[in-house]
Amino acid sequence: MHILVAEDDRDIAELLSHFLKKSGWTPHVAAGGDEALAYARTHPVDAIVLDLMLPGLDGLEVCRLLRADRETAAIPIIMLTARAEESDRIRGLETGADDYVAKPFSPSELVARIRAVLRRTRRTAGSDAVLRFGTIAVDLARHTVTDEGRPVALTAKEFVLLQYLLEHRGRVVSRDRLLTDVWGYQYTGGTRTVDVHIRRLRQKLPPLVDGLVTVKQFGYRLVDE
Repeated sequence: MHILVAEDDRDIAELLSHFLKKSGWTPHVAAGGDEALAYARTHPVDAIVLDLMLPGLDGLEVCRLLRADRETAAIPIIMLTARAEESDRIRGLETGADDYVAKPFSPSELVARIRAVLRRTRRTAGSDAVLRFGTIAVDLARHTVTDEGRPVALTAKEFVLLQYLLEHRGRVVSRDRLLTDVWGYQYTGGTRTVDVHIRRLRQKLPPLVDGLVTVKQFGYRLVDE
């Protein structure tokens, strides 16, 4: 597995590289936003650890540009930043990040989060099913989503979340359950993370505006057609 680390702090970059290598992965460090963006566009990357504050293009802009490009839109992105305020975390998630880790952080926890994202991606790629909801079609083998036949670009976490909701349609699913089953670990960032991803799915897939119902103070339910 090839992990791109976009981090301008040399000590943090070296620490991350050390732990990623111990986990059996191949890290590549980019010290600036422009360098990170260029590398992701020209090399196969399985996941990206993206610092928010980078020289040149900042992490939010790099994330936005990666999500806007069909070739890089599905790469899992974990945002890394010294900012711990919820507003900054939500901005990162709304830009398209799959996860958010605040400094100082545990390298072991970050590795666990990367591993969870990669595990979910591999599990999805191993299926040949096509899940449908109204005009939405989710091809698990090709990792593509269409609405009325038109391709819709989702992030890796959005794709897995949509798959989970489709596979549990008709059931009320709590935010805590979504964090555990979709994010793949005991997430500490709060259930607001789920709400941000749900909002993005509704924005990208209009049939979910009415089809994905909010259950007040609990979670969500994808209604049966």
